[in-house]
Amino acid sequence: MAEYTLGTGDQIRLTVFNEPTLSGEFEIDASGTISIPLIGNVQASGKTPRELEQAITTKLASGYMRDPRVNVEVLKYRPFYIIGEVGKPGEYPYRNGMNLMSAVAVAGGFTYRANDQTVFIRRAGQSQEYSYPATTTTMVYPGDIVRVGERLF
Repeated sequence: MAEYTLGTGDQIRLTVFNEPTLSGEFEIDASGTISIPLIGNVQASGKTPRELEQAITTKLASGYMRDPRVNVEVLKYRPFYIIGEVGKPGEYPYRNGMNLMSAVAVAGGFTYRANDQTVFIRRAGQSQEYSYPATTTTMVYPGDIVRVGERLF
Protein backbone atom coordinates (compact mmCIF):
# COMPACT_ATOMS: atom_id res chain seq x y z
CA MET A 1 0.00 0.00 0.00
CA ALA A 2 1.49 3.33 -1.04
CA GLU A 3 0.29 6.05 1.32
CA TYR A 4 -2.68 5.62 3.60
CA THR A 5 -6.02 6.90 2.28
CA LEU A 6 -8.30 8.50 4.85
CA GLY A 7 -11.86 7.27 5.31
CA THR A 8 -14.98 7.54 7.45
CA GLY A 9 -14.21 6.80 11.09
CA ASP A 10 -10.55 7.84 11.02
CA GLN A 11 -9.55 10.35 13.66
CA ILE A 12 -6.93 12.93 12.74
CA ARG A 13 -4.98 15.67 14.47
CA LEU A 14 -4.87 18.92 12.51
CA THR A 15 -2.16 21.38 13.44
CA VAL A 16 -2.13 24.88 11.96
CA PHE A 17 1.14 26.52 13.03
CA ASN A 18 0.57 29.48 15.40
CA GLU A 19 -3.23 29.01 15.21
CA PRO A 20 -4.38 26.94 18.21
CA THR A 21 -8.05 27.84 17.57
CA LEU A 22 -7.88 26.11 14.16
CA SER A 23 -5.89 23.13 15.41
CA GLY A 24 -7.45 20.10 17.04
CA GLU A 25 -8.62 16.52 16.73
CA PHE A 26 -11.29 15.70 14.16
CA GLU A 27 -13.14 12.53 13.19
CA ILE A 28 -14.07 12.03 9.56
CA ASP A 29 -17.87 11.83 9.50
CA ALA A 30 -20.19 9.59 7.49
CA SER A 31 -20.17 12.03 4.57
CA GLY A 32 -16.35 11.85 4.46
CA THR A 33 -15.75 15.42 5.66
CA ILE A 34 -14.32 17.26 8.63
CA SER A 35 -15.63 20.59 9.84
CA ILE A 36 -12.88 23.11 10.51
CA PRO A 37 -13.48 26.46 12.20
CA LEU A 38 -13.28 29.41 9.79
CA ILE A 39 -13.28 27.39 6.56
CA GLY A 40 -16.13 24.92 7.17
CA ASN A 41 -16.39 21.42 5.74
CA VAL A 42 -13.44 19.91 3.91
CA GLN A 43 -13.62 16.60 2.03
CA ALA A 44 -11.16 14.22 3.73
CA SER A 45 -12.29 10.73 2.70
CA GLY A 46 -10.33 9.36 -0.26
CA LYS A 47 -7.37 11.69 0.31
CA THR A 48 -3.99 10.95 1.79
CA PRO A 49 -2.97 13.00 4.83
CA ARG A 50 -0.64 15.06 2.56
CA GLU A 51 -3.47 15.76 0.09
CA LEU A 52 -5.72 16.86 2.97
CA GLU A 53 -2.94 19.16 4.25
CA GLN A 54 -2.77 20.74 0.79
CA ALA A 55 -6.56 21.17 0.54
CA ILE A 56 -6.72 22.86 3.95
CA THR A 57 -3.68 25.03 3.17
CA THR A 58 -5.31 26.17 -0.09
CA LYS A 59 -8.59 27.05 1.66
CA LEU A 60 -6.82 28.95 4.45
CA ALA A 61 -4.60 30.82 1.97
CA SER A 62 -7.59 32.03 -0.06
CA GLY A 63 -8.54 34.98 2.11
CA TYR A 64 -8.01 33.80 5.68
CA MET A 65 -4.26 33.54 6.30
CA ARG A 66 -0.99 34.44 4.69
CA ASP A 67 1.31 31.44 4.22
CA PRO A 68 -0.52 28.89 6.45
CA ARG A 69 1.46 25.88 7.61
CA VAL A 70 -0.67 22.80 8.11
CA ASN A 71 0.07 19.30 9.37
CA VAL A 72 -2.31 16.31 9.38
CA GLU A 73 -1.56 13.21 11.43
CA VAL A 74 -3.70 10.06 11.76
CA LEU A 75 -4.45 9.46 15.44
CA LYS A 76 -6.83 6.52 15.20
CA TYR A 77 -7.46 4.34 12.18
CA ARG A 78 -10.89 2.93 11.35
CA PRO A 79 -11.30 -0.68 12.56
CA PHE A 80 -10.94 -3.91 10.63
CA TYR A 81 -13.33 -6.86 10.92
CA ILE A 82 -12.59 -10.55 11.17
CA ILE A 83 -15.23 -13.27 10.82
CA GLY A 84 -15.38 -17.03 10.45
CA GLU A 85 -13.21 -19.63 12.10
CA VAL A 86 -11.41 -17.54 14.72
CA GLY A 87 -11.78 -17.58 18.49
CA LYS A 88 -13.51 -14.19 18.81
CA PRO A 89 -14.88 -12.83 15.51
CA GLY A 90 -15.71 -9.13 15.49
CA GLU A 91 -14.49 -5.56 15.06
CA TYR A 92 -10.96 -4.70 16.20
CA PRO A 93 -8.87 -1.54 16.23
CA TYR A 94 -6.30 -1.35 13.46
CA ARG A 95 -2.62 -0.99 14.32
CA ASN A 96 -0.13 0.38 11.84
CA GLY A 97 1.71 -2.36 9.92
CA MET A 98 -0.78 -5.10 10.85
CA ASN A 99 -0.41 -8.40 9.02
CA LEU A 100 -2.84 -11.28 8.76
CA MET A 101 -1.30 -13.40 11.49
CA SER A 102 -1.38 -10.56 14.02
CA ALA A 103 -5.03 -9.87 13.06
CA VAL A 104 -5.90 -13.54 13.67
CA ALA A 105 -4.02 -13.47 16.98
CA VAL A 106 -5.99 -10.40 18.12
CA ALA A 107 -9.19 -12.33 17.31
CA GLY A 108 -8.25 -15.29 19.49
CA GLY A 109 -6.40 -17.41 16.92
CA PHE A 110 -7.68 -20.01 14.47
CA THR A 111 -10.31 -22.50 15.61
CA TYR A 112 -9.60 -26.22 15.16
CA ARG A 113 -11.84 -26.19 12.03
CA ALA A 114 -10.09 -23.21 10.40
CA ASN A 115 -8.37 -23.29 7.05
CA ASP A 116 -5.05 -21.90 8.24
CA GLN A 117 -3.56 -21.80 4.72
CA THR A 118 -5.89 -19.37 2.91
CA VAL A 119 -8.13 -16.49 3.99
CA PHE A 120 -10.52 -14.20 2.14
CA ILE A 121 -10.25 -10.43 2.41
CA ARG A 122 -12.62 -7.75 1.17
CA ARG A 123 -10.65 -4.53 1.09
CA ALA A 124 -12.37 -1.29 2.12
CA GLY A 125 -14.30 0.12 -0.83
CA GLN A 126 -14.36 -3.16 -2.76
CA SER A 127 -17.49 -5.21 -3.36
CA GLN A 128 -15.76 -8.58 -3.75
CA GLU A 129 -13.47 -10.63 -1.53
CA TYR A 130 -10.23 -12.19 -2.76
CA SER A 131 -8.20 -15.17 -1.59
CA TYR A 132 -4.86 -14.53 0.15
CA PRO A 133 -2.28 -16.84 1.76
CA ALA A 134 -2.47 -16.96 5.57
CA THR A 135 1.06 -15.67 6.17
CA THR A 136 2.82 -12.77 7.85
CA THR A 137 3.37 -11.14 4.43
CA THR A 138 -0.39 -10.70 3.85
CA MET A 139 -1.22 -7.23 5.12
CA VAL A 140 -4.51 -6.13 6.72
CA TYR A 141 -5.63 -2.52 6.30
CA PRO A 142 -8.23 -0.35 8.06
CA GLY A 143 -11.77 -1.15 6.97
CA ASP A 144 -10.86 -4.64 5.68
CA ILE A 145 -13.16 -7.59 6.29
CA VAL A 146 -11.17 -10.78 6.84
CA ARG A 147 -12.99 -14.11 6.56
CA VAL A 148 -11.39 -17.32 7.79
CA GLY A 149 -13.12 -20.32 6.22
CA GLU A 150 -13.39 -23.93 7.27
CA ARG A 151 -10.84 -26.42 6.06
CA LEU A 152 -11.95 -29.40 4.05
CA PHE A 153 -11.18 -32.71 5.76
